[in-house]
Amino acid sequence: MNQTPLPELLRPKTLEEFVGQEHLVGKSGILYKLLSTHIETGRFPSLVFWGPPGSGKTTLARIIASKLKTEFYEFSAVNTSIKEIKKIIPNKNPFAGASQQLTLQTKQPVVFIDEIHRFNKAQQDTLLPHVERGDLILIGATTENPSFEIIGPLLSRTRVLILNQHPEDHLKIIAEKALKHLGKKTEKDALDFLITASNGDARVLLNVLEISAQISETPLVNLNDIEQALQRRQLSFDLKGEEYYNTISALHKSIRGSDPDGAIYWLARMLESGQDPLYLARRLIRAAAEDIGLADPRALLVANAAFEACDKIGMPECNVILAECVAYLAKAPKSNALYLAYNEAKEDVLKYGNLPVPMHIRNAPTKLTKEVGYGKNYDYSHSPVGEKKEETEYLPEKLKGKKYFTGKK
Repeated sequence: MNQTPLPELLRPKTLEEFVGQEHLVGKSGILYKLLSTHIETGRFPSLVFWGPPGSGKTTLARIIASKLKTEFYEFSAVNTSIKEIKKIIPNKNPFAGASQQLTLQTKQPVVFIDEIHRFNKAQQDTLLPHVERGDLILIGATTENPSFEIIGPLLSRTRVLILNQHPEDHLKIIAEKALKHLGKKTEKDALDFLITASNGDARVLLNVLEISAQISETPLVNLNDIEQALQRRQLSFDLKGEEYYNTISALHKSIRGSDPDGAIYWLARMLESGQDPLYLARRLIRAAAEDIGLADPRALLVANAAFEACDKIGMPECNVILAECVAYLAKAPKSNALYLAYNEAKEDVLKYGNLPVPMHIRNAPTKLTKEVGYGKNYDYSHSPVGEKKEETEYLPEKLKGKKYFTGKK
């Protein structure tokens, strides 16, 4: 009996089999082009894959190594030391001649490091000379922003490629392939629920589908099988379609209408149905700026803190954190002045294009720029109350006197 998990059994072996990430693997995508030109140039860059869980980072790394016909080593930064990685790095001589280096270059192994953001600065520094000399082709995978989690020197020697969360139509294709492999069929409502509950993660989808198929007593995987595999009960509305958007709307409008009871109820409806708490936290950050703004600037701080707290501890513990946030936002004074101001400014930007910056507020870092009038007559003195000086114009000439922001309320 085959004990290999379903996600591993169905893992694509070629770019053509890969579902999604067309901006990378399609014929106009960068990975497709890099692999095509490698045949002629013999060169392939080190990469960092940045994307959510289950988006295909590991799969693409394996496909690359297979296409390059080179050795593939896979590590996780969670439980790997730099010493282990160094053991498989070819002992290249940095003073070898060009012809020798070219020969050695074809033997570069692909070293894949999952969760590379978990390596500290010193560990990342150790990788740097090997990447720089071309001892290996490094492919790092991370769910975190590389700009903050990977050191600058290493980042500058790699190409960051962004992977997107799988949309529902791609997850459906993956699910149908899995069902065919398992020799099962499924009801439409069960498949829709599974796809939505997977939250763009193909690995979650396949794992749940495999368990569902195992516990199903018939060739048909039904909604109850999916719910049992997820260990999550479906409420009276699904996480899809009109009712889904109606419930999100109800949450947002309860906050805007200053009703903490309604806001907490709709929050609970979403969370207990399996909605991703980080998705809800992102919506609350938006509500804090759009509907409260400068009427209570602390609202944005509260919403952002709630997102960070949810990211740290997850469900179910973060439910009360989100409840605190929605109650605060609902009780806070409301203002959409910033929302209206930005939209009006955006309209003028699109209407008038790149209007010139007034000469008196241009930057004048050099003698030449000063001579032609950059920064001339700019009054450096500060306004004691933080308000615009009446004698200074900060908008382009064509928009002189235009008012976007009308005040806190």
